[in-house]
Amino acid sequence: QGQLVESGGGLVQAGGSLRLSCVASGSIFSINVMGWYRQAPGKQRELVARITSGGTTNYADSVKGRFTIFRANAKNTVYLQMNSLKPEDTGVYYCNAEIVWTSRALTVVWGQGTQVTVSS
Repeated sequence: QGQLVESGGGLVQAGGSLRLSCVASGSIFSINVMGWYRQAPGKQRELVARITSGGTTNYADSVKGRFTIFRANAKNTVYLQMNSLKPEDTGVYYCNAEIVWTSRALTVVWGQGTQVTVSS
C-alpha cells in the first residue's frame, strides 16, 4: 500500500557527520512509529533510534549523545542526524515505520536501505 524511500548514506571519515532521511508515501492514515535500524554483514539487524507519533524517542546505548532522530517539516518524513561517527557505525541503515493505512490496515514497512561507511 506504500513505501519508504531512504537517502543520505555515503562515505565519511571518523568524526564526521551524515544526515539520513526517510520519506513514507502511499495512502497513509497515520504513522505510529518511525525508526532506523542498521545491519553489518554477518550481524543481526539492530535498532538505532525510533520516534513515536507522540514524540517519544529511544536510542541504542552505542549512539546516545551522537545521533538524533527527528521529524522534518515535510509530512511523513524522519531524519537521523549522525555526528561524531565511528568506524563501528558502518553498516546498511534501514528506515522502518508502523503505518496505519486509509483502509485501517496496520503494517510494518521497511525501506530499501542506505549504506553508511565510516573510515578510520
